[in-house]
Amino acid sequence: MAFLQQRFSFLPSGLSPHSDPALPSLVVVTIMVRLLSLLALAVSAFTYTTANVLPRALPTPVNAATAKTYLAALTVEAESNSPTYKRDYFKHWITISGACNTRETVLTRDGGSVVVGSNCAATSGNWVSPYDNIATTLASDLDIDHVVPLKEAWVSGARTWTNATREAFANDLTRPQLIAVTDSLNQAKGDKDPAEWMPPLASYKCTYVRAWIQVKYYYKLSVDSAEKTALTNYLASC
Repeated sequence: MAFLQQRFSFLPSGLSPHSDPALPSLVVVTIMVRLLSLLALAVSAFTYTTANVLPRALPTPVNAATAKTYLAALTVEAESNSPTYKRDYFKHWITISGACNTRETVLTRDGGSVVVGSNCAATSGNWVSPYDNIATTLASDLDIDHVVPLKEAWVSGARTWTNATREAFANDLTRPQLIAVTDSLNQAKGDKDPAEWMPPLASYKCTYVRAWIQVKYYYKLSVDSAEKTALTNYLASC
Protein backbone atom coordinates (compact mmCIF):
# COMPACT_ATOMS: atom_id res chain seq x y z
CA MET A 1 0.00 0.00 0.00
CA ALA A 2 2.96 2.30 0.53
CA PHE A 3 3.50 2.10 -3.22
CA LEU A 4 -0.05 3.27 -3.90
CA GLN A 5 0.22 6.05 -1.36
CA GLN A 6 3.38 7.25 -3.06
CA ARG A 7 1.67 7.10 -6.46
CA PHE A 8 -1.22 9.23 -5.18
CA SER A 9 0.99 11.81 -3.46
CA PHE A 10 -0.14 14.35 -6.06
CA LEU A 11 -3.59 14.55 -4.39
CA PRO A 12 -4.45 17.64 -2.35
CA SER A 13 -3.73 17.35 1.37
CA GLY A 14 -6.33 15.29 3.19
CA LEU A 15 -7.61 13.56 0.06
CA SER A 16 -7.01 9.95 -0.91
CA PRO A 17 -8.44 7.52 -3.46
CA HIS A 18 -10.93 6.49 -0.76
CA SER A 19 -12.11 9.99 0.06
CA ASP A 20 -15.67 11.23 -0.18
CA PRO A 21 -17.18 10.40 -3.61
CA ALA A 22 -17.55 14.13 -4.11
CA LEU A 23 -13.87 14.45 -5.01
CA PRO A 24 -13.37 17.26 -7.48
CA SER A 25 -13.83 15.87 -10.98
CA LEU A 26 -10.40 17.11 -12.06
CA VAL A 27 -8.74 15.06 -9.32
CA VAL A 28 -10.75 11.98 -10.30
CA VAL A 29 -9.67 12.36 -13.91
CA THR A 30 -6.06 12.78 -12.78
CA ILE A 31 -6.28 9.55 -10.78
CA MET A 32 -7.66 7.69 -13.77
CA VAL A 33 -4.93 9.02 -16.05
CA ARG A 34 -2.26 7.93 -13.56
CA LEU A 35 -3.80 4.46 -13.24
CA LEU A 36 -3.99 4.03 -16.99
CA SER A 37 -0.37 5.12 -17.27
CA LEU A 38 0.68 2.52 -14.71
CA LEU A 39 -1.31 -0.14 -16.53
CA ALA A 40 0.35 0.75 -19.82
CA LEU A 41 3.77 0.44 -18.20
CA ALA A 42 2.89 -2.96 -16.78
CA VAL A 43 1.67 -4.22 -20.14
CA SER A 44 4.79 -2.90 -21.83
CA ALA A 45 7.03 -4.66 -19.32
CA PHE A 46 5.16 -7.94 -19.76
CA THR A 47 5.37 -7.68 -23.52
CA TYR A 48 9.12 -7.12 -23.36
CA THR A 49 9.65 -9.98 -20.94
CA THR A 50 7.83 -12.48 -23.15
CA ALA A 51 9.50 -11.21 -26.32
CA ASN A 52 6.19 -10.29 -27.93
CA VAL A 53 5.28 -13.96 -28.10
CA LEU A 54 1.86 -15.32 -28.98
CA PRO A 55 1.34 -19.02 -29.71
CA ARG A 56 1.90 -19.39 -33.43
CA ALA A 57 3.22 -22.01 -35.80
CA LEU A 58 4.08 -22.88 -39.37
CA PRO A 59 2.71 -20.39 -41.93
CA THR A 60 -0.55 -21.91 -43.19
CA PRO A 61 0.05 -23.91 -46.38
CA VAL A 62 -2.13 -23.65 -49.46
CA ASN A 63 -5.36 -25.65 -49.41
CA ALA A 64 -5.64 -29.13 -50.86
CA ALA A 65 -7.15 -27.99 -54.17
CA THR A 66 -4.33 -25.53 -54.77
CA ALA A 67 -1.77 -28.13 -53.68
CA LYS A 68 -3.13 -30.54 -56.30
CA THR A 69 -2.75 -27.86 -58.97
CA TYR A 70 0.80 -27.12 -57.83
CA LEU A 71 1.73 -30.80 -57.75
CA ALA A 72 0.49 -31.29 -61.31
CA ALA A 73 2.77 -28.45 -62.42
CA LEU A 74 5.95 -29.86 -60.87
CA THR A 75 8.56 -31.45 -63.11
CA VAL A 76 8.92 -35.19 -62.52
CA GLU A 77 12.50 -36.40 -62.86
CA ALA A 78 15.07 -38.54 -61.12
CA GLU A 79 17.09 -36.93 -58.36
CA SER A 80 20.70 -35.95 -59.04
CA ASN A 81 23.44 -35.55 -56.46
CA SER A 82 26.06 -34.32 -58.88
CA PRO A 83 27.91 -32.32 -57.71
CA THR A 84 27.78 -33.96 -54.29
CA TYR A 85 25.64 -32.23 -51.67
CA LYS A 86 27.28 -30.44 -48.75
CA ARG A 87 25.28 -28.83 -45.96
CA ASP A 88 27.65 -25.86 -46.08
CA TYR A 89 26.18 -24.95 -49.45
CA PHE A 90 23.10 -23.70 -47.56
CA LYS A 91 24.03 -20.96 -45.12
CA HIS A 92 21.46 -21.22 -42.37
CA TRP A 93 20.48 -19.76 -39.04
CA ILE A 94 21.36 -16.30 -40.22
CA THR A 95 20.60 -13.15 -38.22
CA ILE A 96 16.94 -12.18 -38.63
CA SER A 97 16.58 -9.26 -36.23
CA GLY A 98 18.88 -7.86 -33.56
CA ALA A 99 20.51 -10.80 -31.79
CA CYS A 100 17.93 -13.30 -33.08
CA ASN A 101 18.87 -15.85 -35.70
CA THR A 102 16.51 -18.04 -37.70
CA ARG A 103 16.35 -20.87 -35.16
CA GLU A 104 15.58 -18.49 -32.29
CA THR A 105 12.96 -16.69 -34.36
CA VAL A 106 11.14 -19.94 -35.14
CA LEU A 107 11.28 -21.06 -31.50
CA THR A 108 9.73 -17.75 -30.47
CA ARG A 109 7.11 -17.93 -33.22
CA ASP A 110 6.08 -21.52 -32.53
CA GLY A 111 6.05 -21.36 -28.72
CA GLY A 112 3.84 -19.96 -26.03
CA SER A 113 4.99 -17.71 -23.15
CA VAL A 114 8.52 -17.79 -24.53
CA VAL A 115 11.10 -15.86 -22.53
CA VAL A 116 14.42 -15.04 -24.16
CA GLY A 117 17.75 -13.84 -22.84
CA SER A 118 19.79 -10.89 -24.04
CA ASN A 119 21.27 -13.13 -26.77
CA CYS A 120 17.71 -14.04 -27.92
CA ALA A 121 18.10 -17.68 -26.86
CA ALA A 122 14.88 -19.07 -25.35
CA THR A 123 15.29 -19.62 -21.61
CA SER A 124 11.76 -20.92 -21.03
CA GLY A 125 8.50 -21.46 -22.86
CA ASN A 126 5.92 -24.02 -23.93
CA TRP A 127 6.04 -25.87 -27.21
CA VAL A 128 4.06 -28.68 -28.82
CA SER A 129 5.70 -30.49 -31.71
CA PRO A 130 3.08 -30.76 -34.47
CA TYR A 131 4.67 -33.91 -35.91
CA ASP A 132 3.92 -36.01 -32.80
CA ASN A 133 1.91 -33.76 -30.45
CA ILE A 134 4.65 -34.00 -27.81
CA ALA A 135 4.87 -31.03 -25.42
CA THR A 136 8.04 -29.65 -23.88
CA THR A 137 9.24 -26.67 -21.89
CA LEU A 138 12.85 -27.06 -23.05
CA ALA A 139 14.04 -25.42 -26.25
CA SER A 140 16.89 -27.94 -26.29
CA ASP A 141 14.32 -30.70 -26.98
CA LEU A 142 13.51 -29.12 -30.32
CA ASP A 143 15.09 -29.00 -33.75
CA ILE A 144 14.03 -26.62 -36.48
CA ASP A 145 12.97 -28.84 -39.33
CA HIS A 146 13.25 -27.84 -42.96
CA VAL A 147 9.99 -29.28 -44.29
CA VAL A 148 11.75 -29.82 -47.60
CA PRO A 149 15.22 -30.89 -46.38
CA LEU A 150 18.30 -29.14 -47.67
CA LYS A 151 19.68 -32.23 -49.39
CA GLU A 152 16.27 -32.98 -50.90
CA ALA A 153 16.28 -29.47 -52.34
CA TRP A 154 19.82 -29.98 -53.65
CA VAL A 155 19.01 -33.17 -55.55
CA SER A 156 15.75 -31.62 -56.82
CA GLY A 157 17.31 -28.55 -58.40
CA ALA A 158 18.97 -26.35 -55.76
CA ARG A 159 22.39 -27.51 -56.94
CA THR A 160 22.02 -25.01 -59.80
CA TRP A 161 21.01 -22.10 -57.56
CA THR A 162 23.12 -19.19 -56.44
CA ASN A 163 24.42 -19.15 -52.88
CA ALA A 164 22.00 -16.31 -52.12
CA THR A 165 18.99 -18.35 -53.24
CA ARG A 166 20.10 -21.36 -51.20
CA GLU A 167 20.51 -19.10 -48.16
CA ALA A 168 17.01 -17.69 -48.66
CA PHE A 169 15.60 -21.22 -48.92
CA ALA A 170 17.38 -22.41 -45.77
CA ASN A 171 16.03 -19.48 -43.73
CA ASP A 172 12.60 -19.01 -45.31
CA LEU A 173 10.14 -17.75 -42.70
CA THR A 174 7.49 -16.79 -45.24
CA ARG A 175 6.72 -20.14 -46.84
CA PRO A 176 5.72 -23.16 -44.68
CA GLN A 177 9.29 -24.43 -44.64
CA LEU A 178 10.58 -24.09 -41.06
CA ILE A 179 8.97 -25.57 -37.95
CA ALA A 180 10.02 -26.46 -34.40
CA VAL A 181 9.66 -30.22 -33.82
CA THR A 182 10.86 -32.95 -31.47
CA ASP A 183 14.59 -33.31 -32.14
CA SER A 184 14.57 -37.12 -32.44
CA LEU A 185 11.86 -36.96 -35.10
CA ASN A 186 13.81 -34.45 -37.14
CA GLN A 187 16.83 -36.71 -36.96
CA ALA A 188 14.76 -39.74 -37.99
CA LYS A 189 13.40 -37.81 -40.97
CA GLY A 190 16.82 -36.75 -42.18
CA ASP A 191 16.61 -35.91 -45.89
CA LYS A 192 13.73 -38.27 -46.68
CA ASP A 193 10.82 -37.25 -48.89
CA PRO A 194 7.13 -38.19 -48.25
CA ALA A 195 7.56 -41.52 -50.07
CA GLU A 196 10.07 -42.47 -47.35
CA TRP A 197 8.94 -40.60 -44.21
CA MET A 198 5.88 -38.83 -42.86
CA PRO A 199 5.04 -37.27 -39.48
CA PRO A 200 3.64 -39.95 -37.16
CA LEU A 201 0.68 -37.80 -36.14
CA ALA A 202 -2.03 -38.76 -38.63
CA SER A 203 -3.92 -35.48 -38.28
CA TYR A 204 -0.86 -33.52 -39.44
CA LYS A 205 -0.09 -35.47 -42.61
CA CYS A 206 -2.33 -33.32 -44.82
CA THR A 207 -0.76 -30.10 -43.55
CA TYR A 208 2.69 -31.57 -44.11
CA VAL A 209 2.15 -32.60 -47.73
CA ARG A 210 0.48 -29.29 -48.58
CA ALA A 211 3.46 -27.46 -47.10
CA TRP A 212 5.90 -29.73 -48.97
CA ILE A 213 4.21 -29.13 -52.29
CA GLN A 214 3.93 -25.38 -51.77
CA VAL A 215 7.64 -25.06 -51.02
CA LYS A 216 8.65 -27.21 -53.99
CA TYR A 217 6.35 -25.26 -56.28
CA TYR A 218 7.57 -21.86 -55.10
CA TYR A 219 11.22 -22.79 -55.57
CA LYS A 220 10.58 -24.69 -58.83
CA LEU A 221 12.01 -27.92 -57.46
CA SER A 222 11.31 -31.25 -59.14
CA VAL A 223 9.76 -34.41 -57.68
CA ASP A 224 10.69 -38.00 -58.41
CA SER A 225 8.03 -40.49 -59.44
CA ALA A 226 7.73 -42.25 -56.05
CA GLU A 227 7.51 -38.89 -54.30
CA LYS A 228 4.75 -37.69 -56.61
CA THR A 229 2.77 -40.89 -56.12
CA ALA A 230 3.00 -40.57 -52.35
CA LEU A 231 1.99 -36.90 -52.41
CA THR A 232 -0.95 -37.67 -54.71
CA ASN A 233 -2.18 -40.42 -52.40
CA TYR A 234 -1.90 -38.29 -49.27
CA LEU A 235 -3.67 -35.36 -50.94
CA ALA A 236 -6.56 -37.64 -51.86
CA SER A 237 -7.27 -37.96 -48.15
CA CYS A 238 -7.13 -34.23 -47.41
